[in-house]
Amino acid sequence: MKLADRIAIVTGAAKGMGGDICRTLAREGAHLALAAREVPPLEQLAKEIEALGRRALVVPADVTDERAVERLVARTREAYGRIDILVNAAGVTGPIETPVQEIRAEDFRMVLEVNVVGTFLPTKHVLPAMIAQRYGKIVNISGTSGLRGYKYRAAYSSSKWALRGFTRTVALEAGPHNVNVNALHPGIVAGDRMDKLCREKGRKRGWTPEQVYQEYENEMALRRVTVSQDIANAVLYLVSDDSRNMTGQSVTVDGGWDV
Repeated sequence: MKLADRIAIVTGAAKGMGGDICRTLAREGAHLALAAREVPPLEQLAKEIEALGRRALVVPADVTDERAVERLVARTREAYGRIDILVNAAGVTGPIETPVQEIRAEDFRMVLEVNVVGTFLPTKHVLPAMIAQRYGKIVNISGTSGLRGYKYRAAYSSSKWALRGFTRTVALEAGPHNVNVNALHPGIVAGDRMDKLCREKGRKRGWTPEQVYQEYENEMALRRVTVSQDIANAVLYLVSDDSRNMTGQSVTVDGGWDV
């Protein structure tokens, strides 16, 4: 197994991509601390992980609340004695199909708070332990909108560009301590968020959700939409020793949308 007895914290673990990331790490031997705001999905996920013979710690946490993040990290260290891996998967989409002049300031701030501050705080609080043990893997889930402009998604795109700069900076600081820090950039991923995006875009354009979905698919070189397991597989690579000499990098999994 690639992650035998490694200890991983995954934020945004309750649903979709975060859940598949957790299951994939567990199948490769990791024990997990599961963090999100909703408890019932975390408890169900914990049962699935324990059925694989791994340990799973449920820690409800709002990643924008520093005290909650401190508790998450402290409880993980108390339960497992160390932290080897952090996957920052918590995030929000924010305003969809909205020109910048129509975005409310509070909505813009909310996206930055969750996507950027909610990545900064877990990173800040796991790094001392990783530096002390001279080992750590951090993966920040960004997005292809952090590689190019994204019309009518100014808040979301700004947050993902910020994550790219944050990742590179922390990689420089943590690298001398044998801590790898990379960003993973998914394209649009099949699931509830994509369904919402297609519905909202369709409503504003006068299209059906199916037409919006087809537009996305047609823009991809591989002509297929990414699924959350594709992202989980890439995370596994970045948190395993297969990527031991990669840090500060932006890894894109988008079916060729950004080619």
